[in-house]
Formats: sequence, structure tokens, C-alpha cells
Amino acid sequence: MAAFSAADVKALREKTGAGMMDAKKALEEANGDIEAAVDALRAKGLATAQKKSSRTAAEGLVGVAVEGTKGVAVEVNSETDFVAKNDKFQDFVRKTTQVALSVDGDDFEALKAAAYPDGGTVADKLTDNIATIGENQQVRRMQTVSVSQGAVVSYMHNAAAEGLGKIGVLVALESDLGDDVLKPFGKQLAMHIASMFPQALDADSLDPAVIERERAIAQEKAAESGKPENVQEKMVEGAIKKFAKENALLSQMFVMDNKSSVEDVVARTAKENGGSIKLVDYVRFQLGEGIEKEESDFAAEVAAAVGG
Repeated sequence: MAAFSAADVKALREKTGAGMMDAKKALEEANGDIEAAVDALRAKGLATAQKKSSRTAAEGLVGVAVEGTKGVAVEVNSETDFVAKNDKFQDFVRKTTQVALSVDGDDFEALKAAAYPDGGTVADKLTDNIATIGENQQVRRMQTVSVSQGAVVSYMHNAAAEGLGKIGVLVALESDLGDDVLKPFGKQLAMHIASMFPQALDADSLDPAVIERERAIAQEKAAESGKPENVQEKMVEGAIKKFAKENALLSQMFVMDNKSSVEDVVARTAKENGGSIKLVDYVRFQLGEGIEKEESDFAAEVAAAVGG
């Protein structure tokens, strides 16, 4: 009997973009361990990068708001996109995001306990919405950024309404320059972040566990090349440097020109305007990141391939 289900095959395909039979074979070889199967598919060149984070089915809205030099992003989930278009739900996300500006840190439990503008708490209003709309909803997460001087700039990709959508970005710029420079420049940076999905601000901030995972994949690829061990070591180090460069925001090629790194663009903009600019932090919330998709009719097709 298979050590995995039709849902596992479906989930692996959604995380990697691999074909059904490749996904099934990888799970068989990994004894049902999805993460091990992802690594195996990537090592064989059969996986598409970043599928895990960009292909999810969770619905709802991301809200972003800025007040002074502080910004916040909040994600509120619903079961269907239909509810996400509901005026009552959108009003709740908008007001909850504004409430989040007054909450210290990124504690969304504290956010749910905070006073809601219409009375009661955010959690009370959420419960009322669930009863009224008739669909489960949840305040999933929040994250804030701030600077002592400069600007926090928000951007919503494909906004459903003002400050609401599916990909929300905040950019924190520590600077002695004015909003006339920082706001348009910050929006360009935010658009880059929305498009390029950096995993950290710089290479040193990348998750060590992610780096080690990439190293293991690179080592497997190098070993399959059959080249001498010293050459394999260079291949691995080259692969890690490439990964870090492509996934750390400051070293990514700026999407607006694809010629200069984000770090160089920041330095050049500061110099051209006779001041200082430091990109100190950012937030990128994509609706449903990391939430496992629910079953669909496609599962029947997968079940046939699994054989059960």
C-alpha cells in the first residue's frame, strides 16, 4: 500500500510544478516524505522554484497601512474569493489593519484582543462576521516595519480596493531625504519586491536551514556530474552564492532595469539626490503563503495515478 495519498501527490505537484508521474515516483522513493520528494525533484531539475510560496488556494485579503514612519501588513483569510469581495469583509480587513498600527510588535493574538472601532474587540467582530456571512474566517498574521527618520512606503499589487489585495508590500527607508524622493522610489522598490519575492534583506539574513537545504541539493547535483571532488566543491559553492544573490533583496537585479543590483540602485538614488538612503527592512505578504490547498476534483485524477 502506498505510503502517501492522492492529496500528497497533488500537494507535491503544486509545490514543484512537476508532472504527475514524476511526483508519484518521487514520493515512492521518499517513502511519502513530501519535503524529501521536493528536494529530490529539484535535484533532478524537475521542480519549478518558488512554487510552494506562490501557488496556494487560501482566499481572503491582505491589508497594508502606513501612519507616519510605521507601516503594517495584515492577512485575513476566508474560505472563498466570493467572501473576499464582500463589502463587510473588506471593511473588516481595512479597519483591522488600521487597528494593527497601534499594536506593539507582530503579535496577531494581541491584535485580535485589541479594541475594534465599532465596539468590542477585533476577535468579537470576526466572530460576528463569521455568523453573519456564514463562512469561516481568521486573522492569520501581521508584520510591522518602522524607521526613525525617512519613510515607510506601501504598495498593493492588483489591489481589490484601497490598501487591500493579494500581494501587499511595505518598504522601510531610513533617510534624510523628503517624501518627494522617498515615496516614488519606495514604490519602485516595493514593485520589485512584489515581483521578485526576495527571501531576506541580505545574504547573511537568509535562513541557515534553507541554505543547508540548497547545499544538499547542490551536492547531489554535483555528485551526479561525475567530475573530480575539488571541482564538485567549487560547483556547490558557486550554486550557493548564486542562490544567495538571487534570493537576497539587496543583491537582486533591480527589476526596473535588470542591470544594477537593488543595493546599487539605492546608493545611486541617494547620491543623485544629495542625501542618504538605507533600505533597512521590508514586508511582503502574499495571500495564502504556506497554507495547504484543499482537495478539488483534480484529486480523483491523482488518485487514479496513485492507485488508491
